Amino acid sequence: MHKKILIVAAHPDDEVLGCFGTVARLIKEGHEAYTLILGEGKSSRDNDIDDLEEELDLLKSESEEANTTIGIKKLFVEQFPDNRFDSVDLLDLVKAVSKVKEEIDPDIIFTHYEHDLNIDHQLTYKAVITAARPMEDESVKEIYAFEVLSSTEWNYPLSFTPDTFFDISDTIEDKLKAMRAYGSELRDYPHPRSLKGIELNAQYHGMRVGREYVEAFKSIRVIK
Repeated sequence: MHKKILIVAAHPDDEVLGCFGTVARLIKEGHEAYTLILGEGKSSRDNDIDDLEEELDLLKSESEEANTTIGIKKLFVEQFPDNRFDSVDLLDLVKAVSKVKEEIDPDIIFTHYEHDLNIDHQLTYKAVITAARPMEDESVKEIYAFEVLSSTEWNYPLSFTPDTFFDISDTIEDKLKAMRAYGSELRDYPHPRSLKGIELNAQYHGMRVGREYVEAFKSIRVIK
């Protein structure tokens, strides 16, 4: 059965880190996918205004390239302030998610884990589960929370306990190719947000369930 998938991410590159191996696989299986990025992703860093504008333009082009790489049908972008989602009303985040959700009527949503270290990730999760309340006419039947390297595992105490595993052995290269598009966000190993870090994490989850490469998720709501 053909399904529509919506990724709701706080920042550019979260979508790749969180679920691009899985979504690339689902697209190849005939489903269609969309991405919503809520935050601009740069302004919390130490940049002057001129540099910031250039960096935002670069990040926008990188996100477009990364999402095109795996066949995302449409990329939606908002401009909420980086690492300051707690400075805006939660209702504004909910409305941004609801607007896109109503446009595409997704069956499945992938989004952040509620206990990430990053405040924007936490509030994105809250916005998603609020926007997708289980009303009788709600299109969303499955919601999965993903981990984001250099956020989920940096919180303490660790609490990400995945219960859903997607074999991405055939699409790990698609995920890595998409991440290469985010040249301004990539770091060198042993930083977790590195190509080697991404591959090692997929191998670790794969080893846990007897596969080569896996993405792991916490199921938030699954209606069958």
